[in-house]
Amino acid sequence: MDMEKVELVEGKVDWKGRRAVKHKHGGMRTAFLVLATFGFENMATLALAVNLVTYFNGVMHFNLADAANQLTNYAGTGYILSILVAILADTFFGRFKTLLVSACFEFVGLALLTVQAHYPSLKPPVCNVFKPTSPCEKVGGGNAALLFIALYILAAGAAGVKATLPSHGADQFDEKDPKETREMSSFFNLLLLAVCLGGVISLTLIVWIQDNRGWDWGFGISTIAMFLGIVVFFSGLPMYRIQAVRGTSALLEIIQVYVAAIRNRNLTLPEDPSDLYEINADKEASIEEEFLPHRPIFGFLDKAAIQRTTPGQTTQPESLNPWKLCRVTQVENAKILLGMVPIFLCTIIMTLCLAQLQTFSIQQGLTMDTSITKNFKIPPASLPIIPVAFLAVIIPIYDRIFVPLASKFTGIPSGITHLQRIGVGLVLSCVSMAVAGIMEVKRKGVARDHNMLDALPVQQPLPISTFWLSFQYFIFGIADMFTYVGLLEFFYSEAPKELKSISTCFLWSSMALGYFFSTVLIKIVNAATRGITSSGGWLAGNNINRNHLNLFYWLLAGMSFLNFFLYLFVSRRYTYRPGSPMLVSKDDQEEDEL
Repeated sequence: MDMEKVELVEGKVDWKGRRAVKHKHGGMRTAFLVLATFGFENMATLALAVNLVTYFNGVMHFNLADAANQLTNYAGTGYILSILVAILADTFFGRFKTLLVSACFEFVGLALLTVQAHYPSLKPPVCNVFKPTSPCEKVGGGNAALLFIALYILAAGAAGVKATLPSHGADQFDEKDPKETREMSSFFNLLLLAVCLGGVISLTLIVWIQDNRGWDWGFGISTIAMFLGIVVFFSGLPMYRIQAVRGTSALLEIIQVYVAAIRNRNLTLPEDPSDLYEINADKEASIEEEFLPHRPIFGFLDKAAIQRTTPGQTTQPESLNPWKLCRVTQVENAKILLGMVPIFLCTIIMTLCLAQLQTFSIQQGLTMDTSITKNFKIPPASLPIIPVAFLAVIIPIYDRIFVPLASKFTGIPSGITHLQRIGVGLVLSCVSMAVAGIMEVKRKGVARDHNMLDALPVQQPLPISTFWLSFQYFIFGIADMFTYVGLLEFFYSEAPKELKSISTCFLWSSMALGYFFSTVLIKIVNAATRGITSSGGWLAGNNINRNHLNLFYWLLAGMSFLNFFLYLFVSRRYTYRPGSPMLVSKDDQEEDEL
């Protein structure tokens, strides 16, 4: 082939360290391998997210509130660790290697859970947690150590996968190529589709196996699915575009901006922004450097780029102290991350709502009639299959019909702006919690009308179908499609190229804080309501029929409602980075409004 026609991809290499070639490496064909890997990973782990609370409560004998907190602590830890893993990936090891090692960690964690679930000597003695006359022995000692070691190895592995897989998949596209930019937007939509397809199997087959064949079988199938994901991912090694590792911490450069700005706080900003420090773009040493223009926002950070030399005097980069003087581009990168922080904070409440659907809503389903036919019952943990199955249908329609149609009117590759998409999801999460409270009133009303407030759910389910809970799951599923995918694409698209993995961790960090906040909020609510309820708190004890879960759901709906208006305030003031596809014209930025 004529070497003059070979098109190289800037900043990307192949697995041997050579410059990536556009027609050989990357693109949607390799992104499909990443999507398949994410599908297998979610097949392995999504069942845990919705059913582990049952395992903690029914097998390991934690009480209901503690079981919910153990799940949210495990999930929150995984999301928080994603930040550390992302820093290591972007700075030292690269996304591909980090992702492969993390997937192996996840495999080991699942294997350990399988072993513990299989051998009775590694678990507490079997008993019925719903009988107050026969207290159950909670897991302890070496068995508890094995449980938490397995869980947190699994959490560490999941953190690495979440930190690097979306950004590694997006690395397969060239943001400067309009066609590949559109494909990258499709990739983020298909990422949720991969979650849904893996989730369909996880929430049906694996949950059914856990509940009917045993937890060892369920964990074992998850372990096999994770192994298949590793094989599929590794098979794409010769075709991947791999982001070159700088060896220096881009996050450290952001910290340097703040330190330099504080040190220079008494200096006066020049009237002409061109007098701020920037290296010469014409120098051979700076050909590979990124250059961003100065923007008149967060002016206090501009002081980090004030040169102490007189205008026109040459400043030698090798003689500079980076903790006293930073490039304009470096300052602009710090501004980009700072601008994203308020958006990040406004999404924490949504994960707080999600945590309840993975914990208390499952416990609601355990008390209800799960029959589909006389001979078949759906496990309560499989209820999320309803929004997941719907999303599996609606995502291709959204991506292939709505987005192209909307983009003709807006000029935006993704149809609507990322911030508009996030806002729609926040509204729907508020509606979901309000509906959840209404459904809980209906469920408790049936229990009260049939004198079943103290009935054991396993032995005597309430005469009301568990499918009444599908409304809250359905609405929140649509919220997922808008907010979480919108957040991933927003953070990746807006972040500096050296911080792509770290930026996508904004989403996982938001979810981590939501899960941890759920644990804190449950304890606060129980403490605040202990003296005004007969059960010792809205969410106290193991009898959900005696609790006031409906009031808790409505509290979350109210918090979500207030959070949405806060989001409107901060999103309308967000300024997209230069060159962002969300800027519909060169001279004017479209205001983000719903």
